[in-house]
Amino acid sequence: MKALLVLFSALFLQSTLSGQWNKGPDLPEGVVVERDIVYERVGDRELPLDLYRPADAGEPLPLVIWIHGGGWRKGSKKGIGNCVGLLKHGYALASVEYRLSGEQVFPAAIKDCKAAVSFLRFNAERYGLDPERFGAWGSSAGGHLVALLGVTNDVEDFNTHPITGKASPAVQAVCNWFGPTDFLRMNDVPGRIDHDAPDSPESLFLGGPIQENRDLARKANPITYVSASDPPMLIMHGDKDTAVIYNQSELLAAALLKAGVPHQLHKVVNGGHGFGGADESREALFERVLSFFNRELK
Repeated sequence: MKALLVLFSALFLQSTLSGQWNKGPDLPEGVVVERDIVYERVGDRELPLDLYRPADAGEPLPLVIWIHGGGWRKGSKKGIGNCVGLLKHGYALASVEYRLSGEQVFPAAIKDCKAAVSFLRFNAERYGLDPERFGAWGSSAGGHLVALLGVTNDVEDFNTHPITGKASPAVQAVCNWFGPTDFLRMNDVPGRIDHDAPDSPESLFLGGPIQENRDLARKANPITYVSASDPPMLIMHGDKDTAVIYNQSELLAAALLKAGVPHQLHKVVNGGHGFGGADESREALFERVLSFFNRELK
């Protein structure tokens, strides 16, 4: 009986915590939410996004598209906690579901993200959005995907969903939080993950060990596509990150500098993966992002 009570308590706690997780963040008053808008289909698979908008907007809004992290193998579009504050500053916010590596390997995820951007631009008037002011923001694996979105504005390789033929998948500004940029150099500095291992997040994302699939890895690397036409980019990365080492952002910043792309690399002192332990507060980190999007999209 005691064992049954312990099991029941554990299941109740798990259910409670799951409910809290699924609830999502508290939203500012007056925000209108449309959930599970299908932006594209792959066979019977529907690809949805959630759209958040201030209800009293009197003119088309700039949009920030959030791409969640989770090593390309987990995570949810419900997790918008990092960027919900944008809704109080005159932005619409979209959060995108994309196919994870357990469902389909690269380049499925970036193709899906491209399709989401095109869908939102194609339907900008319907949703009260300004199609000329689209930004993208993501963290970790999402940081990789938004960086890849930005640097491939002038690349057609990933524009394979039908919706990308109806409207551009380009974004006008990118905020990349600690995303991988060169898979083949992720072991340059020892960390808590062996990125070359067959079961690393990067290897699972590609469908095989990265060092045995170097050409494919280069195709997945944002650094491969950097050119002078890329949109402005804010890169933020903790210098104590042991999951995605800080030099990943240094490498991208160096490539952007060489190409003449407006950018800023902000080192988050004592920040780990997710900025835990950082000297700066969450509020201060958010203000940096807000200032960037205000400058580039307003």
